[in-house]
Amino acid sequence: MDRYQILDTPPDGTFDKVAALAARIFRTPAAAITTADGYHLGTVNVLDTHPRQVTAEQLAALQNLAALVMDQLEMRLSAIRTVTAEQQMRTAAERLARTLQRTLLPPALPQVPGLRVAAAYHAASADEVGGDFYDLFPLDDGRWAFFLGGVCGRGAEAAAVTSLTRYTLRAAAVYGPAPCAVLANLDTVLKGEYPGTDPRHCTAVFGILERTEDGSFTLTLASGGHPPASAVRADGTIQPLPVTGGQLIGLLPEPRFTQASTHLAPGDALLLYTDGLTEARTPSGPMLQEEGLAAHLAAGTWDDADDLVAGIRRLLDHLGTGVNDDTALLALSVPIHPPAPAQETR
Repeated sequence: MDRYQILDTPPDGTFDKVAALAARIFRTPAAAITTADGYHLGTVNVLDTHPRQVTAEQLAALQNLAALVMDQLEMRLSAIRTVTAEQQMRTAAERLARTLQRTLLPPALPQVPGLRVAAAYHAASADEVGGDFYDLFPLDDGRWAFFLGGVCGRGAEAAAVTSLTRYTLRAAAVYGPAPCAVLANLDTVLKGEYPGTDPRHCTAVFGILERTEDGSFTLTLASGGHPPASAVRADGTIQPLPVTGGQLIGLLPEPRFTQASTHLAPGDALLLYTDGLTEARTPSGPMLQEEGLAAHLAAGTWDDADDLVAGIRRLLDHLGTGVNDDTALLALSVPIHPPAPAQETR
């Protein structure tokens, strides 16, 4: 399929390429060529070795059409190269974003004796790093510390602030675990690292867990401008836990942080979340808000922290494109029946 013959004319390499390409595309030994105005130039049979009679005008039209086709093919090939490069760059960016996001979150949360713990991160954009974070870790005195929050902005700058925030909260908790003091230390660090007219701020909730003799937990929460946590009680009651008055971290000259305490009895659960959840748009248009979240929680039955997080993830999937911001989730639940001690094997 690499030759054609036209009577009394020398072979033309450009038309050879067009004819061969057309034959390959349509998987046929022949290619019919017609001009844009509908003038049929005839069928070029690339396997036919018999000469064909064409006029000089037809030959000139063929040559012009061949040049035009080759130009169009080159333009399309260039566009394909551009799209391919953009796709490769986008794929690489998505891979980098996912890798970076994983480094900003703990690879796995530890198991707290007598407590079930679950967490999740719902990314609103596959190729842009968000600024939400969470963590849970033990303290030296048998208590446990945890936090959840979100920094302003997205992308690499937000990732840098997120990393600084996470490690500062951990270090501050070891230095002095009083919840309000931990948030105040984070505020000082952010202002020192980002002074002047380009501040970086965040919202966060920081808590301390302590197990009591009856198997329940006391919980102290401090908030810096963060949405309220939600307690899901064993009887199905949904109790928002607003820590009112807490202000943004890293932005105000002298911010105020507040704290509150609650009790988690067997069968109770606590849900912490970032505002990507409550600011998501419902299919009817308005934001979900705390009231919509409370209604969703009240309509379900939640066995433990894993079940609670799975239910919120289903809600986020249902909201779909209404979710415009990343959402971090952290849930804690106290089992009604504590796990039986392991049997010794001999």
